[in-house]
Amino acid sequence: MRQIGWIGLGKMGLPMALRLLEKGHNLNVYNRTLSKMKSFKNQNISQFENTADLARQSDLIISMISDDKAINDVALCREGVLNHAKKGTTYIDMSTISPSISSEIAQLAEQKGIYYLRAPVNGTVMQAENSTLVILVSGPKKIFNINKDLFNMLGNKIYYLGDQEQARYIKLSINMMVGISAIMMAEALALGNSGGLDRDLMVDIIKNSAVGSPLINYKEKTLKERDFTPAFSAEQMAKDFDLILQAGRSANVPLTMAAQTREHWSTMISMGRGEHDYFGYTDLLEKLAGQKD
Repeated sequence: MRQIGWIGLGKMGLPMALRLLEKGHNLNVYNRTLSKMKSFKNQNISQFENTADLARQSDLIISMISDDKAINDVALCREGVLNHAKKGTTYIDMSTISPSISSEIAQLAEQKGIYYLRAPVNGTVMQAENSTLVILVSGPKKIFNINKDLFNMLGNKIYYLGDQEQARYIKLSINMMVGISAIMMAEALALGNSGGLDRDLMVDIIKNSAVGSPLINYKEKTLKERDFTPAFSAEQMAKDFDLILQAGRSANVPLTMAAQTREHWSTMISMGRGEHDYFGYTDLLEKLAGQKD
C-alpha cells in the first residue's frame, strides 16, 4: 500500500484525511498550524513538521488548503513538495486555487518528473465526513485512472474533465453561481418582506418553485432559523470571487454579475460579518433596507 502524504487539516481536510485512515491507509500528515495534528492518535499516522520531509517519505501527496498563498508555500517554494518529492510521485491538490498558480504547479511538476492532478471538491463538511463529495479532476488521464479508487473513498460523484486546468475552471464557475444565488435570495426575500410576505413561507415557495435547487434546500434551515454559523464564510466567498474575477480578466471574459456580487462580500466584511456564513447577506440586506434593527 502506498504511503500517502496529507497536507491540510482544516474543516474539509481533516474529515477527508480521516476517511482515508478508516479505509486502512497509512498517512504522513502536515498542517501549517501544528497544534491541529495533536488530535491524531493513530498507529497509521506519522506527523511531520515541514512539507519537505513529508514529500521525501510519501509516494502520493494530497493537499487540501486555503488559497494561492498557501499552495505556493506548500508546493512551489524551496521547501515545497515539488522540490523534494521523488521522481514518479503523484501530487493531487484538492484546494480551490486560481488556474494561473495551478499552471505554475503543473509546469514545475513536469520538470521534476512528478504527476499532477487537480481535484477540487464540491460539498460540505458533512459530505466530507460521509464520503459523498463531488470531486472534479483534471490532469493526466492515466494517473486519474490509477487513483480513481482513492477518489471513490472520498466522494460519490467523480468527474474527469481533461488534461489541463479544466477542474479549476468548473470549480470557480460553480462557486460563482452559488455566491450569486445567495445574493438573489437576499434580494428576493427583502422585496417580499417589503410587500408583507412571511419570510419562512417565501423560503418554502421558492424552494418548490422553478428556481428551487439543492442549494436552497440545503440552506432552508439556515434561512428560517437565521443561524449564520459559517459552513462557508463571506470572507472565504470573497477569496473565491477574487479568483473568479482574476480568471475572467485573464481570459477577457466580462463577469459583471460576479464583480457586483464581490462588492456584497466586501459589505459583509466591512460591517463585521465576514466570518458569518455567506447566506448571512440575507439578514444584512434586511438591515440595509431598514426592515430590521
